[in-house]
Amino acid sequence: MSEEIKNTLAVIPHLPGCYQFIDEKGTVIYVGKAKDLKKRVSSYFNKNHEHPKTRILVRNIRKIKYIVVNTEEDTFLLENNLIKQLKPRYNVMLKDDKTYPYIVVKNEFFPRVYKTRNIVKDGSRYFGPYTSVQSVNTLLEIFRKVYKIRTCRLNLTPENIIEGKFKVCLEYHIKRCNGPCEGLQTLEEYNKNIEEIIEILKGNVAIIEKQVQEKMQLLANELRFEEAHELKEKLVLIQNFREKSQVVSNTNYNLDVFSIEEDENSAYINYLHVVNGSVNQAYTFEYKKKLDESAQELLSMGIIEMRDRFGSKSKEIIVPFIPDLKLSDVEFTIPQRGDKRKLLSLSEKNVKQFKIDKLKKAEMLNPEQRTTRILKTLQKDLQLKEMPWHIECFDNSNIQGTNPVAACVVFKKGKPSKKDYRHFNVKSVAGPDDFASMREIVERRYSRALNEGSPLPQLIVIDGGKGQLNAAVESLQKNGLYGKIAIIGIAKRLEEIYFPYDPVPLYIDKNSETLKIIQHLRDEAHRFGITFHRQKRSKSQIISELDNVNGIGPETKKKLLSHFKSIKRIKESNEEEIKKLIGNSKGNKILKWIAESNKK
Repeated sequence: MSEEIKNTLAVIPHLPGCYQFIDEKGTVIYVGKAKDLKKRVSSYFNKNHEHPKTRILVRNIRKIKYIVVNTEEDTFLLENNLIKQLKPRYNVMLKDDKTYPYIVVKNEFFPRVYKTRNIVKDGSRYFGPYTSVQSVNTLLEIFRKVYKIRTCRLNLTPENIIEGKFKVCLEYHIKRCNGPCEGLQTLEEYNKNIEEIIEILKGNVAIIEKQVQEKMQLLANELRFEEAHELKEKLVLIQNFREKSQVVSNTNYNLDVFSIEEDENSAYINYLHVVNGSVNQAYTFEYKKKLDESAQELLSMGIIEMRDRFGSKSKEIIVPFIPDLKLSDVEFTIPQRGDKRKLLSLSEKNVKQFKIDKLKKAEMLNPEQRTTRILKTLQKDLQLKEMPWHIECFDNSNIQGTNPVAACVVFKKGKPSKKDYRHFNVKSVAGPDDFASMREIVERRYSRALNEGSPLPQLIVIDGGKGQLNAAVESLQKNGLYGKIAIIGIAKRLEEIYFPYDPVPLYIDKNSETLKIIQHLRDEAHRFGITFHRQKRSKSQIISELDNVNGIGPETKKKLLSHFKSIKRIKESNEEEIKKLIGNSKGNKILKWIAESNKK
């Protein structure tokens, strides 16, 4: 396996999409689809394949490309388009050029609604394509039951109906048609039903839900529960299977789609080529910035290069903003809604994924790069003078004022440095006073660091709000370190970041790496402090009672607790068992202590 393939497998996302395997000549030899790109593509290289053809395919792979989409439905459609366009050697070719079905509302009097695989430009409206034929059949059956649309092919012009050329058929007698052929249903009434059907096909199932609910209630009132249940199942199928494709539009668009993402050094541009409503080319590339080029300039360069490379003659180009470019007989469009907006969103999704993957690959080759990037972001968000290579976080812990302790955790280069963690027993504070405890611990920590010449952090994080932060600031002032070390507080409830003497907190994006590293510090300090507090409290509860027994030393205490496991069991044991374990003299002392305890 080549290094390029290893790197691609390491960053390929857990998203639905299509993948392409490319050989040493740069030819696409296989196109596949996947609910989870990472799992599916990795499976080719993680196991021995029984079929010899698959083994040969894998041996010939030199590069992997992939396109992410929004839904599993879209993977079917995109794969279908790519196979027809690229004709890969190892794909099963569709000899009858079979396509996914549409639902058509015919442009005629008393329009029919039916399934088709052929689009005829006669003014009819087409919806789809649908990857589930079951979905199409269910929709059509519901339409026929609820709206009683006709299924015949008769030419129901007003003249023919007036002349009485037609007679009602069996569909009318079994109440599945209202008989427009004999004028028993008006064109206005029929078209009103067709309008509702069109709304449903656009994705608005609320209308049909209401109709079906009424029909189900009527059937239930008539005790026809099986029919009501059958109708309910059909409604569930519609809701589950109805998904509008973004990979294929029901309008015959011929256009190009471009989107762009930037960072400090590069611009990333995605190109989608849409022919007859189908995406059949997708390509993302990177421009290394030379000067201070604007996004408009970079996008213009990308449009020229991609249209020239792929020979595109599309008259419409969808873009996120108007580029610094004029092309003859070409219109630039910034869509706000509809199919074109969804195509632009799909392009933006792919360019963002490409940017993330490039960053991940670079950071895999140079892990220090990721650390530097995260700490630079932290420095920028918190407006720090220095890069925070060394961060320390403090947290207090006590329950109802007992056994007050504190913890200091240390992060170096953005990662926990557990050998530098420290516990503190609070010595000068009586009762639950978090502010005084914080003041004591911070002062002790940095007084010792100064005396020993230990390295100081660039950032101190206090787990608490303004009160704890101000107490810590007082200790730094006392040690002469305030202003030399940055210090912040993080409030527990709303993740507010406080700065000294600033009443207005800073709110950081919940998905940002800055907040994540601060939360990691806070959570680690809390965990470390709580663990120490529990150990201390548990130890004091076990040993304190036996400490009050005169003449009982550490070895005897250890022997009693090892045998009986708890103070409660010692008190419940009998005289013979205790004396047999520790002797008559010490046994009598323990028995006397038990008797006195029981009196209390």
